[in-house]
Amino acid sequence: MSLADILDPLQQPLATVLDTPVGWTEVLGFGSGALCVWLVARQHLANWPIGIANNLFFVLLFTQSGLYADAGLQIVFITLAAYGWWTWTHGGGPGSPDLPVRNTGRTEWIRLCAAGVLGTAGLTVLLDHATDSTVPFWDALTTTLSLAATYGQCRKLVESWWLWIAADVVYIPLYAYKELYLTSLLYAGFLALCLVGLRNWKRDLCVPQRELAEVAG
Repeated sequence: MSLADILDPLQQPLATVLDTPVGWTEVLGFGSGALCVWLVARQHLANWPIGIANNLFFVLLFTQSGLYADAGLQIVFITLAAYGWWTWTHGGGPGSPDLPVRNTGRTEWIRLCAAGVLGTAGLTVLLDHATDSTVPFWDALTTTLSLAATYGQCRKLVESWWLWIAADVVYIPLYAYKELYLTSLLYAGFLALCLVGLRNWKRDLCVPQRELAEVAG
């Protein structure tokens, strides 16, 4: 039995949404993605293995839909997930193994913005000339925003949620344009969960400050 034979059932239509067939890959991506973001918002460590499973489903889905940058992005996400998994459990330093929530530093912002501009420009040119993508700029933009947001998530930077929100605002109409209606709906849910995650992480960010104020008082 070949790999294609194993993956074929995942690519079969399961239902029809707005006259468009929806396969198992998109449904499983929907469920695992929603669970992953919910776990991230709660800072639950299980978000990393669930996220890796989600990435594998989306590799198949995006390749089928011609969103090549997003498909390749999932491989990078898997690598970042391994890094984030380790960082969340070991990044707090001696005596504090859990990584604390913090704000993004000025130098980090400069590096992220520079990488984002260069990455978007480079990927746009690559996708426009090397693939049959019909949305090279938007595919490249969401890719770089997602990478920056995932890095911030790995480091527990509060502002990573704003990057995810910006990416989701583009993803929702992009996936609808590609007739991935269930995935578009999923990212609308992601947007709502991002707002919850932003609120939760901001609250946790204020906890150490309140504790210091109580000690000083």
